[in-house]
Amino acid sequence: MRTRTLRFGLYADEQGLVWVRGLVDEAAGARRARIVGETVARAFPGSGMTTADAYDHLAEQWGWENPGQSSGAREAVELRVDLACSLRTWRAVRKTVIRTWCPEGTAPHVRRVPWAAR
Repeated sequence: MRTRTLRFGLYADEQGLVWVRGLVDEAAGARRARIVGETVARAFPGSGMTTADAYDHLAEQWGWENPGQSSGAREAVELRVDLACSLRTWRAVRKTVIRTWCPEGTAPHVRRVPWAAR
């Protein structure tokens, strides 16, 4: 098995990160992928770019979806989860996580944690 990395940009506080980690853990477990590492990054090594710069649109999205509410301790980060699995399993885990975040349908909905998949 090869190690493959899931990367998600998030605008989350600690509770939001716990929730997202749970989604990833559940999706990985259902596909028998083994989580071998995890990082919450606030910068991109070697580029001088921060996750706040890269994912600033997520903070804006949260503001539009939650007008007048304080963002509290939320910040733009990148969650990187290393999985030991096949490419097919990696794709299935990624798809499951994204589908859980953003259910199909045209009805507008507020995201608990604004996200972007990379």
